[in-house]
Amino acid sequence: MKSMHVLEAPLLVTDYDELAASCVAWAQGPRCRAVEFVNTQVVTMRRHDPAFRQVMDSYDALVPDGMPLVWCLNRSGARMRDRVYGPTFMRRFLETAPAGSTHYLLGGTQACGHRLRERFAPSNPGLRFVGSFHGRCDVDGTIAGDRGELIEEINRLSPDYLWVGLGTPKQQAWVHRNKQHIRRGVILGVGFAFEVNAGIKPDAPGWMQRASLTWLHRAASEPQRLAPRYLKWNSLFVFYLLSEKIRGRGR
Repeated sequence: MKSMHVLEAPLLVTDYDELAASCVAWAQGPRCRAVEFVNTQVVTMRRHDPAFRQVMDSYDALVPDGMPLVWCLNRSGARMRDRVYGPTFMRRFLETAPAGSTHYLLGGTQACGHRLRERFAPSNPGLRFVGSFHGRCDVDGTIAGDRGELIEEINRLSPDYLWVGLGTPKQQAWVHRNKQHIRRGVILGVGFAFEVNAGIKPDAPGWMQRASLTWLHRAASEPQRLAPRYLKWNSLFVFYLLSEKIRGRGR
């Protein structure tokens, strides 16, 4: 898979099937790999904050999760037909993952984890959920009450896929802090995908997703928490794009 840049972030030019096949191959390798599904907020935070850029450098692959990123990539010749949306990828992958593949859930609530198991185990009987952890994570990536037992458990269980749904920027900080201590497997940072696929929170309808309005649906569903965040980072995303365009014309 090739990558192209949006606001200096290297994004994979890929689709659902190609990424799934790559994850299966990576899970068979001898080391840990980390994949993050990024939207305009994450890309803009990486451009805006040097400390967050260092955190994101821990990842092996950044996948374009938002349509504005796909539009930017396609203007540079990517020819992508669609984004690779984290909740959709998680659903498709768990429904078709190889028999015997092992999975660990990090994030959400115990009820959320239980619902995810209930949903995907019947549709893919060969799927094995070997463990989960649903504690609170701080913005620096530390898990409340954890003194190293979590990483010990993950290495003992050695899951093929470690699904992380802690939300931005907590899950990125956790991966940055812990990836080097995890022996093998594929870490998949999917955030909101836990609650969507568990049926706890509604996702945007298809027409809003196609129109790149998923952020508006989420902001309307949690206005106090999400509206200021999206206003800030979406505005900065446009500002940085325009700044790059102006500089390019200058050159």
